[in-house]
Amino acid sequence: MEDLGLQELTSEQIEELCAVAEEAASKYVLSKVSPKRIDTLSISAEAEGRKPMKLSIDVDIVLSSSMRDFDVQNLVDKAVKEAFKSAEKYLKGLTCHSQK
Repeated sequence: MEDLGLQELTSEQIEELCAVAEEAASKYVLSKVSPKRIDTLSISAEAEGRKPMKLSIDVDIVLSSSMRDFDVQNLVDKAVKEAFKSAEKYLKGLTCHSQK
């Protein structure tokens, strides 16, 4: 992620950032695959450090056997990308509010 010139985030903002990223990844996956076809879906976002902060997003998906020809890795990659996009949007929103 690019440096957005933010001050150090509070614990609450870090929690919200992680929640925003996890929700975005989940929404993306569920927009592409029916929940009935998902055996396991685990999404986690973790922020480490303060400044700079490192955001890690893990998406683990196991699809039902009927989806064996589905490109799961591509789905994971795009879900992670969506999560980072949403996280960056959240951080940019904080930047706008902190400059007022």
